[in-house]
Amino acid sequence: MKHVSLHHITISEVCYAEIVDGAHTLSFEQFVHASGQEAAWVLQLFEHDILSSDTAPQSHQFVSDELARARTAFRLQRDFDASLQAVAVMLDLLEEVQDLRKRLS
Repeated sequence: MKHVSLHHITISEVCYAEIVDGAHTLSFEQFVHASGQEAAWVLQLFEHDILSSDTAPQSHQFVSDELARARTAFRLQRDFDASLQAVAVMLDLLEEVQDLRKRLS
């Protein structure tokens, strides 16, 4: 399992989040900030099984793969004007294609 470290960089009073290494996990608040979305949107990712956890999302420790998945979900939702249900299916299909490509290599 990969881990991620979040570093904040402030330029002209604007705070940017930058993923630097795989040494740490992110709290819910850090994950929300790094995803660039609202907390309610992140919670919807759990409701639609785009992200999953054995614990409550607010106490979950997030790793880099989950952040990448959330960012991809946002792009799919934005670019295709898709519902989160559709995004969940798209993500599953993308992962399946990646797995098949790995098998072929």
